Amino acid sequence: MKPNLQGKNVTIEVMAKAKILLVEDSKAQAGLVRDFLEKIGYEVIWAENGKSAIKTAKTMSVDIILLDLMLPDISGNEVCRWLKLNENTRGIPIIMLTAKDAITDKVAGLEAGADDYLPKPYNEIELNARIYASLRTKALQDELRQKNRQLENLLKQVEIMAITDQLTGIYNRRRLITILEKEFRRTVRYKSPLTCLMIDIDHFKRINDKFSHHTGDMVIKETAQIITECAREIDTVARWGGEEFIALFPQTKKEDALRSAVRIIKKVSEHKFPEISNEQITISIGIASVPDPSIDTEEKLIHASDMALYEAKKNGRNRAELG
Repeated sequence: MKPNLQGKNVTIEVMAKAKILLVEDSKAQAGLVRDFLEKIGYEVIWAENGKSAIKTAKTMSVDIILLDLMLPDISGNEVCRWLKLNENTRGIPIIMLTAKDAITDKVAGLEAGADDYLPKPYNEIELNARIYASLRTKALQDELRQKNRQLENLLKQVEIMAITDQLTGIYNRRRLITILEKEFRRTVRYKSPLTCLMIDIDHFKRINDKFSHHTGDMVIKETAQIITECAREIDTVARWGGEEFIALFPQTKKEDALRSAVRIIKKVSEHKFPEISNEQITISIGIASVPDPSIDTEEKLIHASDMALYEAKKNGRNRAELG
């Protein structure tokens, strides 16, 4: 009966049918080893030379390889080296079996990538113990890799959450500021235009009061989607806060950005929002751009677009104004 191999925080259960690839050119020797291993519950696949071993390891799923050093075609060290260089087989533990017991032979096998080294003739109890140890190590390594992948995925999710607005799925204010700083530096260096659109949903408080905050959230979400759909791949759209958004248009003069702003305004005003299809939703947009002698910081660019937005509101809403 096979025992469970227990660590401090983890229990490793060695598979009742672990699959072993036995690479041995002697049919008689292979038969003896195979009989012993199958008797204690392993499934054994026999390969009589190096080329056959490589092919079997590539095409069949094996858990561990017992590899004879002296093979008729390719040395065991070369087989081991190839398997460890191959992405699909490098994780398979390899125990080198050989009648050569010199230190140089052991070192050569370990340098080729072998995980363990067992001289012939070997004791069956020791062979079984080494197989168990290699399988346990592999199971622990597999579990560690899986946990590392889970941790990497979790970190990616945390990173995405840190820069994403939870309601709309677009960038949040924090991410927008980071991108704006980068784009502003590029504008200063290369004298290329950068335009900022400050976008606000008109009479948003009335939407919340007349319908519900849930409806207000839906309006914000769908407005963000419309703005994003009108933006180019190089543009950045973010929720600035509440019912306000900012769109950054790099390499775009404000006169060109005005055409995009008019298109966004038109799409929002024509959009049928669920639950309030009879209610027209409109937006106002303020536009500011650099290079501009009066704008020498990112904060001033945002402020200028905010002032232009104020003019758009004052002049009747559902419109865009250039700052």
